[in-house]
Amino acid sequence: MPVRRRVQRSRRLSLGQLLPNLITLGAICAGLTAIRFSIEGRIPEAVGLILLAAVLDGLDGRMARMLRSESAIGAELDSLADFLNFGVAVALLTYFSTLHGLSRLGWIAVLVYVICCVLRLARFNVGAKSDGPSPGFTGVPSPAGAMLALMPVAFDRAFPTLPELPGVLVALWLMGVALLMISRIPTPSLKLLRIPSDKMPYLLVLFVAAAGVLFTWPWETLVVLNAAYLCVVIWSVVKWQKTEVRDET
Repeated sequence: MPVRRRVQRSRRLSLGQLLPNLITLGAICAGLTAIRFSIEGRIPEAVGLILLAAVLDGLDGRMARMLRSESAIGAELDSLADFLNFGVAVALLTYFSTLHGLSRLGWIAVLVYVICCVLRLARFNVGAKSDGPSPGFTGVPSPAGAMLALMPVAFDRAFPTLPELPGVLVALWLMGVALLMISRIPTPSLKLLRIPSDKMPYLLVLFVAAAGVLFTWPWETLVVLNAAYLCVVIWSVVKWQKTEVRDET
């Protein structure tokens, strides 16, 4: 008797459902171009492209959930994009802008940062697959780590009348951010933020105003946002230590 073969039909996706992956690929292109601009010394353009990659990184996952087009390949693409944009691109930008004069120490800081970034992403992927989605993060997430890593670059350009930050200090800062990414410190996620529907118009106005401030004073805004996030991290550390002490007693 003839053997019936079961033909596995591939899942058909509309162009709209492919949009999240296209956004992720666009973020990868932005990160690669940021590396090119960093090598050419076009630091403001490179920073702008990394910020664009961060915005696209926040959009692709949410759009995939809205369109119900989440997939394993989309999750892998997102992780690879994060490694390129917030690991490799940020490290090379920092190296070519502030650390190239240190030679060996500057490159060691770059290697430490990139390795910690990939370890942080690997830990997140394993946790997401085994434990499911988490309301918060363990350690500083890679996009926030990238913004913290760019703090010295933004500080030097926000305050040009001040002496440039020493390269050794920038290298130590970069390695400190790397350790924060692989730490066990619980950090909050924007997913926990719940906005009442009647407050949404005010949030939109605030978002537009923040975007206007960012475009008008980009370096100063980055410094302020990084300082604010550092305060959140310090608060998380204090709260975490208190919880640890309470559990031990």
